[in-house]
Amino acid sequence: MPDKHKNAGGLFNFAKDSYLERTSRPIYAIVFLLPFIIFYELGTILINTDLLNQSQVRVVAFVWLQNFLEYAGFGSKLAWAAPPLAVVVILAGLQLASRKRWRFSPGDIWPMAAECILLAVPLIVLSLFLNSPRPAQGSTGQFDSGSSQIQRPMLSGCAAIAEQDFPQTKTYGEKTTGHRLLANIITGIGAGIYEELIFRLILICALMMLFQDLLRLERTKSIVLSVLLSAALFSAHHHIAFVDGQIAANIPFNWTEFLFRTMAGVYFAALFAIRGFGITAGTHAFYDTIAVLINAFFFQQ
Repeated sequence: MPDKHKNAGGLFNFAKDSYLERTSRPIYAIVFLLPFIIFYELGTILINTDLLNQSQVRVVAFVWLQNFLEYAGFGSKLAWAAPPLAVVVILAGLQLASRKRWRFSPGDIWPMAAECILLAVPLIVLSLFLNSPRPAQGSTGQFDSGSSQIQRPMLSGCAAIAEQDFPQTKTYGEKTTGHRLLANIITGIGAGIYEELIFRLILICALMMLFQDLLRLERTKSIVLSVLLSAALFSAHHHIAFVDGQIAANIPFNWTEFLFRTMAGVYFAALFAIRGFGITAGTHAFYDTIAVLINAFFFQQ
C-alpha cells in the first residue's frame, strides 16, 4: 500500500514528518488554536460582563454554532462554552479519522505563527489596493477632512458581528477608543476560528457532498463550485446577519468590500486545502488583528 500522508485539506501530499506535513495535522490545529480560543472566550467575558446573560455574542458564526448546540440539547447557561469544545471535538475526530500521528513538537508553534502572519500579507496588500481612497476632485493631493472616505477603514475586516451586542455601539467615556480596539481584536480572533469552521471546514465539505455525491458532478467542477459558493456566502454574511431566526442588515453593502471578502474566502479555501485548518484559521485571525491595528493607528481619525 502506498505510503501517502495527506493533509487536512486532502488535496496535497507532503513528505512524512516534514514541517508542512506535521503542521497540517488536526492535532496541530488544536494545540495551535487553543490560545486563540481561550483569549476569545475570556475576552468576550471581560469586554462585556453581561455576556453570560445574553443569547448572542459578537461573532455571528459563534452565535450560529451556539444556537445549534442549544437546539441539540445544551442548556443556555452552558451553550456559551459549547462552541470552543465543539471545535476541539471536531478536530480530534478529524485527527482520529486521518490515522496520522498524534505526536506534537512545541518547536513548531512559533514557525506556524510566523507563517500565518506572512500568509496574511497578501490579503493586507489586496485590501489596501481595493480600498485606497482617492483625493476629491480639485484637491491638491490632500484628503478632504470632511470626506466620508477618510472615515472608512482602509483595510476591510473579515469578521461578521452580532451588531446589537458589539461593544462599539456602547459608550465608555474616555476609554471608548481603547475598549473598541480591544473589542475589535477579540472579535477578529474569534472570527478566525469560528468563521473558518463554518465556511471552510463544514460548508465546503457539505457542498462537496452535494455537488459530487448527490448531483454527480465531476470532482474539479465540484471543488470550484464549492469554493466559489462558500466564498460568496462568507462575504454576504458580513452584510446580512441571520441571528436567532431574524435577518438584519449588518455592515452596509459595498461592492469593493464584498469583492474583497469573496476573494479572501477563495484564498482561505486554498489555504485550507493546502495547509489544513490550523494555519487557515490562524491566518484569518492574524489578518483581522493586523487590519484592526493598522486601521486604528494609521487610517482612522
